[in-house]
Amino acid sequence: MESSSAIIEIRPGTGGDESSLFSAELFKAYRNYSVKKGFGFTVLDSSPTSLGGFKHVVFEISGNGVFDLFKNEGGVHRVQRVPKTEKGGRVHTSTISVAVIKKATEKDVQINPADLRIEFFRSSGPGGQNVNKRETAVRIIHVPTGTVVTAQTERGQESNKQFAISILRSKILEETRKKEGIKAQEERRSQIGSADRSEKIRTYNFPQDRITDHRIKKSWSRIEKIMDGNMDPIFEAFSGK
Repeated sequence: MESSSAIIEIRPGTGGDESSLFSAELFKAYRNYSVKKGFGFTVLDSSPTSLGGFKHVVFEISGNGVFDLFKNEGGVHRVQRVPKTEKGGRVHTSTISVAVIKKATEKDVQINPADLRIEFFRSSGPGGQNVNKRETAVRIIHVPTGTVVTAQTERGQESNKQFAISILRSKILEETRKKEGIKAQEERRSQIGSADRSEKIRTYNFPQDRITDHRIKKSWSRIEKIMDGNMDPIFEAFSGK
């Protein structure tokens, strides 16, 4: 299989705090699965909430066939369960959006440094407070396209800069493919959608212990085990194994 990395972005949709919390849980499922499979896993950018969720999180998974493995994760994921903050025991429905982009290499996309506007700022933690005394977080604006990316993983300034350029390069490649008619930003928009409850590729129904993928009309039980990173049953269903 081809060695290809994937850059994945998870964002809450409808559902407020519950949506943010499920964003963190799906992120952990992907991370645990990657560790089990021996894939590289690097967080590129994140904005945590005070409750342990995410306002957004961007990460890279690297290894043989990674993009082909994860590309079917792109879209709106719906969760149905009783939130921990729900006192009346009612089941709530929330959504999150997942976008999966194939990582571009320097060979794929040449970036002219003169086309970049680079800004440095302090990394933010839950609630938006600054967690670093130094301005290590990076925001890069690609002036010709208006594309804006950030990276703030509490590393050094140069590391965050390289992470941001990696995200930027992949997004530019995606846009180029769109213009050539080979998908891209349009594909990403179709994945993200409006994160409305009716736009869904998969439903995680905790009270019924069932995950259902609506594209291939297949369901799996033992939801807690799958959410702990044992995602082989889902990935194998898409690979035809």
